[in-house]
Amino acid sequence: MRIKKIMVPLDGSEVAEFALVDAFDLAAREWGVVVLMRAAEAHVLPGRDPIQAQIDAVSEAEKYLAALTATLEGRGIQNVEGHVWYGPPAHSIIEAAETYKVDLIVMTTHGRSGFGRLVFGSVAESVLRGTKIPIFLRRPSEAPLDLPAATTQPKEVLR
Repeated sequence: MRIKKIMVPLDGSEVAEFALVDAFDLAAREWGVVVLMRAAEAHVLPGRDPIQAQIDAVSEAEKYLAALTATLEGRGIQNVEGHVWYGPPAHSIIEAAETYKVDLIVMTTHGRSGFGRLVFGSVAESVLRGTKIPIFLRRPSEAPLDLPAATTQPKEVLR
């Protein structure tokens, strides 16, 4: 499979940006394009203008991607596109990947488990379950390990 277009979903965190190294390494091998994507979603407090909150969320995302793209281009990295998508992160990532016809999604998991995963969910898991596009998932070294419980007894096989 030739990888011509790679999408890297970003949330503005350093953890998410760890995926850039892998994406640019893969893109350089294939002379591919890297699509930087940021999902923007406004969470509106009562009494606040929802339209202005949406504008602010998109504006912040656009500024983030513009600054990151300028930094990358300053380092000599070419073939970078930046796109903001409005909506919940997992849904936005899936839609954007299909719209831009990417060959691969490269993203980082935050490694949340327990209560954090219950509250924030797993965007990476939701994307994995919601698309047929291959995903390269990086787990940062500082993310906690959440090993499955080991069974001491073999399970009986039903006949």
